[in-house]
Amino acid sequence: MKRAVSHAHGLTSSQEIAGRVVLAHDERHLRRKRLSLQGGGDVLVDFPSAIVLADGDALVLEDGSSIAVSAAQEPLYEITARDPNHLAKLCWHLGNRHLPAQIEEHRILIGRDHVIRDMLIGLGARVSDVEAPFSPERGAYHGHGDDHGHDHAHSKHHHHHHD
Repeated sequence: MKRAVSHAHGLTSSQEIAGRVVLAHDERHLRRKRLSLQGGGDVLVDFPSAIVLADGDALVLEDGSSIAVSAAQEPLYEITARDPNHLAKLCWHLGNRHLPAQIEEHRILIGRDHVIRDMLIGLGARVSDVEAPFSPERGAYHGHGDDHGHDHAHSKHHHHHHD
């Protein structure tokens, strides 16, 4: 099986394309995973640490050839607002629910969820169904595997409250 040992942002014309993978947003965060190539065959991704692949990136194989990465079209809601301030408030409501969201200047994209859709419409948003590649913001809570480092800094501040 082909092994991908590194990745590149964007393909250069000189790279030999050995195949293509089409991945949904939650499949593009990976470290070690077997992916199915379009048209058959597999590639084993084996990176030293987890990365997030973007549309147009490449997986670089041991022999130097590349697998092109495409973002899958996903069923999403496109959310638009009356003005930038309204859009910011909608972002806040979505962020409060820890939903994956792709935030752009004039719109927000989220996965389809009719409960959230009703909430947004109640807040005055316009919500329409779209099929598009999805690249949500990656919040701090995704971490890079070492989230436990942060707790120690906080813990010493709490002791003097308990006298």
